[in-house]
Amino acid sequence: MSLVVQKYGGTSVGSVERIQAVAQRVTKIARTGNSLVVVVSAMGKTTDSLVKLAQAISPHPCRREMDMLLSTGEQVTIALLSMALQELGQPAISLTGAQVGIVTEAHHSRARILNIQTQRISRHLNEGKVVVVAGFQGISSTNELEITTLGRGGSDTSAVALAASLGASRCEIYTDVPGILTTDPRLVPDAQLMDEITSDEMLELASLGAKVLHPRAVEIARNYGLPLVVLSSWTDEPGTFVVSPAPQPRSLEGMEISQSVTAVEFDNNQGKVALLRVPDYPGVAAQLFGEIARQELDVDLIIQSIHESNTNDIAFTVNSGILKRAEAVAEAIAPVFRSQPTANPQEAEVMVDRHIAKVSIAGAGMIGRPGIAAEMFTALATAGVNIQMISTSEVKVSCVIDSQDCDQAIAALCQAFKVASSPIHLLAAGEAKDTAVSIAKFQPAVRGVALDLNQARLAIRFVPDRPGMAARVFGLLAERNISVDMIIQSQRCRVVKGFPTRDIAFTVSQVDAEAAQMALQELAPILGCGEILLNREIAKVSIVGAGMVGQPGVAAQMFAALAEHQINIQMITTSEIKISCVVDQDQGVMALQVIHQAFGLAGNKKIQVPA
Repeated sequence: MSLVVQKYGGTSVGSVERIQAVAQRVTKIARTGNSLVVVVSAMGKTTDSLVKLAQAISPHPCRREMDMLLSTGEQVTIALLSMALQELGQPAISLTGAQVGIVTEAHHSRARILNIQTQRISRHLNEGKVVVVAGFQGISSTNELEITTLGRGGSDTSAVALAASLGASRCEIYTDVPGILTTDPRLVPDAQLMDEITSDEMLELASLGAKVLHPRAVEIARNYGLPLVVLSSWTDEPGTFVVSPAPQPRSLEGMEISQSVTAVEFDNNQGKVALLRVPDYPGVAAQLFGEIARQELDVDLIIQSIHESNTNDIAFTVNSGILKRAEAVAEAIAPVFRSQPTANPQEAEVMVDRHIAKVSIAGAGMIGRPGIAAEMFTALATAGVNIQMISTSEVKVSCVIDSQDCDQAIAALCQAFKVASSPIHLLAAGEAKDTAVSIAKFQPAVRGVALDLNQARLAIRFVPDRPGMAARVFGLLAERNISVDMIIQSQRCRVVKGFPTRDIAFTVSQVDAEAAQMALQELAPILGCGEILLNREIAKVSIVGAGMVGQPGVAAQMFAALAEHQINIQMITTSEIKISCVVDQDQGVMALQVIHQAFGLAGNKKIQVPA
């Protein structure tokens, strides 16, 4: 028989009755001969209640004492579940994170797992016991043996890390929905259940706010090739399998802090088309990319920067072989934009660059590490490479540069991230991209739609257009531990005091917005930038799907759905498997719903979500 690790969230163990139901499920599986490790969260809203208690004592409680306090929630659950199992005649023992041997960094409230000492847990399993483990917590590697917590979603991370360390056959995540859905069922009741999803797609969706799995847990499963399945605590439905690629050999030491970037990729067979000063109203992006889709032209990166007055800039990259056709489409549609009542003859200018390359860093370990993008920008700046476009996702950061700088950029990035050879095929090799396109044809173009209402946008006006500017900006934010999501550099170049400048816009969490603005206001005079603009009233809606590779028209379909409902797009950024748009916050929910409908993702029945 096999070793299985199961995880039950706070809702699943939210009452004595629910704990007893979990015990019955666990006992049934254990009696089939499987060895079981069960990881649990605190009961229901226990963690929230503990946080409120702390805040009643202090508005800014010490992180160490918060870890000491919050770690008690899971200890209540493991003791009760072990008692419930024993009442059913199933031998069981409860262990805290420290007793299990989950060793972490000495960073309170956000520790990453270094390794797990599995000797004790293996001994109890060999004795025929179900081992019930407190999720969300560990113990520091320092001599003081400090109790640490892993941050939001930490029980998911505990479970997957234990499964990888023990060599489990699979890890099962039990939650309050029947699996992974195409979107949030609280906003779209007919969201569809997926049978399976790739780990890369799940990383994107989890990082975009899909709360069924935490990105760090998906990262570990992906890195170690661990079979992962998400199921309902209330039914026996098969749930959703998260499929990971065959793993590269990887040590269990330094589990969450080892090499964050595993590949440096490049594509020096690209060209860029930019339309400057296009009218800023719903439907512009849909018109442009709708025509591109009708010509069956496959677009790679798309960016739309912040608007100025009543115009925007849109730029996209394509394979060099179809650049002339893409340019012809842009030139043909530009007069349509110029004919609008609010337009002027200087609007919708088409610019083409035939000498660009795209360089990227990739790796699941980039999640939640503010300094990775800054480190990439610094490496390029040190090599004297100027950045023309930036595109970000949870597992990749891409920069468009001058093609003559490509070799220099690759060497700099390989050195900076200690990548001697890439386990991921280089995009320029052609074969990898052809394989990706072939696989994509058998998958839905879009797997899921996500909405994030908790972001704010900052824009830095008139940043000098020279190597090192992005490195300085995002290096400073990384020093302040501020994570950045979307990053967009405008295509429009303005001469200020005799020097070319560009605008840089990016999104951060609402809670970090003010700190980010203050930091940049300190930096702006040093760099010679203009004002720092903050907009809290935004929403980000995104589509994710590995099947969109090599399928022209996906972006156009998304933009058309938004235009049909008069939802204006403020920013656009893309990766190979994700397209994100920033819209007005009060239109965010509608944007999610119309996009979900446009891609036919609705299921046949409404998903019931427990209160």
